Amino acid sequence: MLRGFYNAAQGMIVKQRELDCIGNNIVNVNTAGYRKDEIITNTFMDELILVNKRRETSGHLLQRYADVSKTNLEQSNFTYTDSNFDVAIYGNMYFNIRTDNGNVYQTRNGQWELDGEGYLILGKSGRVQGRNGDILLRTDDFEINNAGDIIINGEVVDSLLLTYIPPDADVEKLGDNLMSYTGNEEFPADTEYYDVIQGAWEHSNVDGNKEITQMIEQYRLYEANSSILKMLDQINSKATDIASLT
Repeated sequence: MLRGFYNAAQGMIVKQRELDCIGNNIVNVNTAGYRKDEIITNTFMDELILVNKRRETSGHLLQRYADVSKTNLEQSNFTYTDSNFDVAIYGNMYFNIRTDNGNVYQTRNGQWELDGEGYLILGKSGRVQGRNGDILLRTDDFEINNAGDIIINGEVVDSLLLTYIPPDADVEKLGDNLMSYTGNEEFPADTEYYDVIQGAWEHSNVDGNKEITQMIEQYRLYEANSSILKMLDQINSKATDIASLT
């Protein structure tokens, strides 16, 4: 009986974490450059004691639990615009943003603007980083070529600082569109390719229809575990009542 309580409660915990993750993905379906999160489940073997004709026999029960939350770095699609401040990347390279606290984080959000001092910024997240640090433009008349070089009046004034993150890497999310990557892998130019595209921005890689379908499925499984837990509680109450009569 106690094992049944544990199994049902564990199932509810796993499904609740998955529902929270899916809900956050759906909220950010329209956030530029957002990378969806996925709950990775794992299993362990639990010993199961069976009683057969007053003899104990050992078996095993496979238990499942929520292990970690992993960010899916899959490439998403682009929307093309006429704005010089919309920039996207095809490939596994990421822009770098320096926040107010001085830390540098990675992002795929390329919807930029100029601040009051003429620096290129990503909204309130921070300043876009070039190879020379903060990118100072003071003008909206600039070009960015496919290699990430920033050109004003025919002269290269800086180049975007880009970070290579392998598609299967582990990253730490900060807010909706920043992430921290501690690896230092070099871009494998012999096997991969990237292209900086000015006049385009990258969508979230969340498929809204798929996420909603998964949410419905996980919610039904959550309800099933909840029903089992209630049923076990009722059985336990009746067993207690019967035991008190003997």
